[in-house]
Amino acid sequence: MSPTDAYAVTAEELLQIIERYETLDAEKRGLVEAMKEVMAEAKGRGYDTRVLRKVIALRRRKPDEIAEEEAVLGVYKQALGMD
Repeated sequence: MSPTDAYAVTAEELLQIIERYETLDAEKRGLVEAMKEVMAEAKGRGYDTRVLRKVIALRRRKPDEIAEEEAVLGVYKQALGMD
């Protein structure tokens, strides 16, 4: 194997990596567009999309983390007379 052969293999591998990344990026753009469409549909049906996004974020988290955050938020709100 000559140095130019090694370079050719590396270039081919590099091109494959770049093309895989580009394919994934295109798929991601498609998914982002589909997610926007889902939220537009929800908004059209009268749902508050800002709240929906918060609910989705909460579903990703552990119940213990949510409970701890809500407890601290309650303490802060009480301290500020917001309860």
